[in-house]
Amino acid sequence: MSDETVPQGFVLPVLRHPLRRIGARTFDFDHQLAVMAIVNRTPDSFFDQGATFALDRAVEAAVAAAEAGADWVDIGGVPFAPGPELPADEEAARVVPVVAALAQESDVVISVDTFRAEVAEAAIAAGASVVNDTTGIHDPRLADVVADSDATLVITHSLAAPRQEVPRPHYDDVALDVADFLRDRVAFALSRGIPEERLIIDPGHDLNKNTLHTLELTRRLAEITAIGLPTLAAVSNKDFIGESLARDKPERLAGSLAAATVSVMLGARIVRMHAVRESVDAMRMVEAILGWRAPVDPVHNL
Repeated sequence: MSDETVPQGFVLPVLRHPLRRIGARTFDFDHQLAVMAIVNRTPDSFFDQGATFALDRAVEAAVAAAEAGADWVDIGGVPFAPGPELPADEEAARVVPVVAALAQESDVVISVDTFRAEVAEAAIAAGASVVNDTTGIHDPRLADVVADSDATLVITHSLAAPRQEVPRPHYDDVALDVADFLRDRVAFALSRGIPEERLIIDPGHDLNKNTLHTLELTRRLAEITAIGLPTLAAVSNKDFIGESLARDKPERLAGSLAAATVSVMLGARIVRMHAVRESVDAMRMVEAILGWRAPVDPVHNL
């Protein structure tokens, strides 16, 4: 689709490396959206509150997400929220068996949500092809691990050291500040030897941001996607949705789908979502509207 035929309200960012080979799958982010499913092997996860903490439940959820059409499954062993430190060997013991089991069952892209170099290294060896670091490469060694592999790195905006709190976060201009941070950390990743075609950026919805910050950041997401790397929008069930709608976590699906859809309309190419089937349908529908995919069964009025 040319720029001239883009429907009004859609932003098509100019991506420097839109064609990506990630794990066993190839993505063309000029004409494709990806859904990243979430499996948290933690007893205190933000949304599911430990529902997939048991190893068998985590593996079952990961395989089910792939079967439901997820392009990607993100496996985490430590929440982003402030809390006590979990030793690296315990974090690895949570996530690596899930990565290994899923890799045996599916060619879905597997990412590990970690800020630790040693956990990332073990997960990559077990079959992960993405490291999803929500701390903006707080530990430089993590960049070195990714550089020495074939893995892709997600660089996320956040302000705090891992598992630490930033009370009443302040931004002079939230979109500009986030974009500047991401450009700086991309430059750092490049300096450590990670090629640009293996980098993805994430503005960090709600991470060290209040609801007004996140809403503005979402409205101005085109300023982030203009950086020219595929952008991940991790919006699912977050507090900015709950506070905007006065909805508890189990009641945020509609708001999550709306936030994800607006994000891709403004140039995001990957959405991180809990409700896989509904999110896959939403993204495939956006692709159909954009003319990137044909309808499955176009018989109406024919």
